[in-house]
Amino acid sequence: MNSPGAPGPENPVLLHVDDEPSNLESFRFNFEDAHTLLAATNAEEAISLVRTHDIGVVVADQRMPGMNGLELLESVRHISPDTVGILLTAYADVDVLVAAINGGTVYRYVQKPWDRRELATILDAAMDKHQLLRERRDLQTRLEEMNRYLQRELDESHIAGQILGESEEVKDLHELIGRVAPGDATVLLRGESGTGKELVARAIHENSSRRDNAFVRVNCAALAPGVLESELFGHERGAFTGAIARRPGRFELADRGTLFLDEVGDLPAEIQVKLLRVLQEREFERVGGTETIQVDVRILSATNRDLEALLVTGQFREDLYYRLNVFPIELPPLRTHAADIPLLAKEFTERRAARSGRTAPTLSNGAMERLQAYDWPGNVRELENVLERALILTDGDVIGRAEVAFLPTSGGASELARATGLNATLDDLERRELEDAMERCAGSKSATARALGINRTTLYYRLKKHGIN
Repeated sequence: MNSPGAPGPENPVLLHVDDEPSNLESFRFNFEDAHTLLAATNAEEAISLVRTHDIGVVVADQRMPGMNGLELLESVRHISPDTVGILLTAYADVDVLVAAINGGTVYRYVQKPWDRRELATILDAAMDKHQLLRERRDLQTRLEEMNRYLQRELDESHIAGQILGESEEVKDLHELIGRVAPGDATVLLRGESGTGKELVARAIHENSSRRDNAFVRVNCAALAPGVLESELFGHERGAFTGAIARRPGRFELADRGTLFLDEVGDLPAEIQVKLLRVLQEREFERVGGTETIQVDVRILSATNRDLEALLVTGQFREDLYYRLNVFPIELPPLRTHAADIPLLAKEFTERRAARSGRTAPTLSNGAMERLQAYDWPGNVRELENVLERALILTDGDVIGRAEVAFLPTSGGASELARATGLNATLDDLERRELEDAMERCAGSKSATARALGINRTTLYYRLKKHGIN
């Protein structure tokens, strides 16, 4: 027999509806030890309770003023399809009841006066049926949510598991992906906007043992805190206005797979606390729920923000930072591997042309010179967008200089730096600072990184940029 407890997903409520106070009291006396009970004296009151509580079973008397028991159960079925209806009646209209049972409105009808043992058995069976109906609906909801998510993924533009480039920077990136992908280490991807952090996250997933399970992503900067919490952890029906059904969150969708948290540096403080718990305990509760859900999820995260600066100001939790920063990877900006631009440009042009059903034009030498003269503050994403625009402007077989004439020959502040020679001066200052720090730390890269307040991946990139051994 079910044990009573706090109302919720694990302890759905038994609602008894009868207009006679003596009947309500008798029912409560017999079944309050076995179930969490609510009572109503009319159909309108009962419907209000169904809208605001997790009602597993409704036991309704057939003859009541206004709406009768059968009409009430029909209304309940439309509001809460998983709620099971039992009808108590002293005047059985067999044809009507059989039709109601066959139609799903009534699970069982019990003639009055009822026998306590018989009704107790029926109530337990009805609660079991409610649990089965809810589990089936949860599974259906999860499958529908996953299908919608996958469809959105297919509808969006991604480089299908391929990180293009032949430069040393890209080769180094491939090596890091190959090293970290097979395990379950938490990875933090860092770099400027548009450098392909999501692409690297997908590559890590596709080269891991989780490749046959879901890769689920969420942009932490794109959603308000309350919405983000629901997206990550899901919610129960009635958890907030508009929550008309239970909905699984991204953690549930990513179970046994990979969850990619983009723009993790923008996480609100209250979400940081909950995320830390999932990383530590691998468990959470849905918004508005009490059931603890356990998941097996690999976390990959990305940011273009200076997390170390956020630690100093208290905007990012130090314990969460260390949980996420187990294996940091810094993605190089496009301007540091401009030699890859011709290869990237060819790939992007061919892909965009194929979507339009046309033959891909080639890029003239003048157009390529213009592309390579630009500093690409938006990085690879900006390059792809520029080529899409150029393709729209091109009628022939060649993208010429005129089709990319809208592109500056250099980017913003970098143009001023070239004109004044400031860029070379900054490079010289950075090189001297690195050399001095390495000398002070006796060549120890770990100590040098700590002294400069940067991570080791950033230090390696800077040392390689300046050719410092």
